Amino acid sequence: MQYRKFGKLDIAVSALGFGLMRLPVIDKDNNKIDEAEAIKMIRYAIDNGVNYIDTAWPYHGGNSEIVAGKALKDGYREKTFLATKLPTWLINEKEDMDKYLNEQLKKLQTDHIDFYLLHALDKSKWENMKRVDALSWAEKKKQEGKIRYIGFSFHDEYPVFQEIVDYYDKWDFCQIQYNYMDIDVQAGEKGLKYAASKGLGVVIMEPIRGGRLANPPKAVMDIWGTAKVKRTPAEWALQWLWNQPEVSVVLSGMSTFEQLKENIESAKMSGINTLTKEELEIVSKVRNKYKELSPIACTGCNYCMPCPNGVNIPRNFELYNEAHMYNTYEANRRDYENLGDAKASSCIECGTCESVCPQHLTIIDYLKEVADYFERV
Repeated sequence: MQYRKFGKLDIAVSALGFGLMRLPVIDKDNNKIDEAEAIKMIRYAIDNGVNYIDTAWPYHGGNSEIVAGKALKDGYREKTFLATKLPTWLINEKEDMDKYLNEQLKKLQTDHIDFYLLHALDKSKWENMKRVDALSWAEKKKQEGKIRYIGFSFHDEYPVFQEIVDYYDKWDFCQIQYNYMDIDVQAGEKGLKYAASKGLGVVIMEPIRGGRLANPPKAVMDIWGTAKVKRTPAEWALQWLWNQPEVSVVLSGMSTFEQLKENIESAKMSGINTLTKEELEIVSKVRNKYKELSPIACTGCNYCMPCPNGVNIPRNFELYNEAHMYNTYEANRRDYENLGDAKASSCIECGTCESVCPQHLTIIDYLKEVADYFERV
C-alpha cells in the first residue's frame, strides 16, 4: 500500500480509503447490510494496508456505523483512522450534537473518533452550524479526547467552500466530491488546490462518480483502448486522482470483494505525477465524450430519497442516462415501466428533492424530461 501526507498533520494515510456507504446488502435492501461479508471486506482491507475507514450517521439506514464498530473489534480499531460525521441537518440545538456524537461512539464501539466531519455542508447547513456554535463544541470534544481532528464534507458551490475554509483557521481536513468529470463541479479542482494550500488534508469522495465511470459505453472504451498502458476504467479514475499531490486519500465505496481487491492493487501502483502527458490527454478526451453522452449529472447518492410521493429519482435518472449513453432505449424503457408508481410521471413537484440535492440539480424539470422521453406515444 502507498501512503500519503495528510495536509499539515504529521500522519500518513493509505492512498485508498474504505467508504462504508455502499457495502454488500441482502435482497437489494440498502438498509440490510450483509454483515458477515462486509466485516470480512473491511478487515481484508485493513490487513492489506488500508488505514482510513469512513462512515456516517445515515449510511445504510443508520446501520453502517454499527457494522463498522463490529468490524473494528479484535484489534482492528487500533490499526485504523476512523472517520464519521455529525448529521448537520438533524441539529436544532447545541445539545443535539452531544446526543448524536455519544450515540455514534456507542455504535462504533470506540471512545474516540479520529476524523469527525460536519456532514454535507452547503450554505444553509453552514449557517446552522454557525448558529449552534458547532466549532466551539467540536473543539471542546477534541479537548475531551472524543474527537482527534475536525473537518467537514461539502456539497455546494466554490464560493461557499472558500468561505467555510477561511472562517476557521483550525480545520484539519475537508472532504469533497471530485473526479475527472467533476473538475468544475462544487469545490472542484479549485477547491482542492485552495484547501491544500491552507494545509488541510483533502479526502476525495465519489472518485468513480457513484460507480458510473466503471462501466462506460463503447465510445468511451474505445478512447481508453488507445492508451499504451492498459487499465480498467475504474483504475483510470483512481490513478487520475492519485496523480495529484493535493489529494490525501481517495475513498471508494466498494460492494464486492472483487472491487476491493482491484482497488487495493491499483493503490499499490499509485503515485504523484506518475501519469504521462499522453495519458492525461486521454482522460480529457474521455471527459469530453461523457459530456456528449450523459444528459443528467446525477451521482446516485440518494440524498433525494425517500421521495414523499414514492418516485425513485436516482433510478429514473439512471435509466435515462443509460438509454442515452448506451443507446438502449427499448431495454431501459421496459425497466422504466416496471417502476410503476415510482416513475418520473408520479412527481407532484413538491420540491423536497431539490432542497437536499448535493448536485443542486433541477430535479423537477429533469423528471418531466424523463417522463416525456420514456412515456412518449
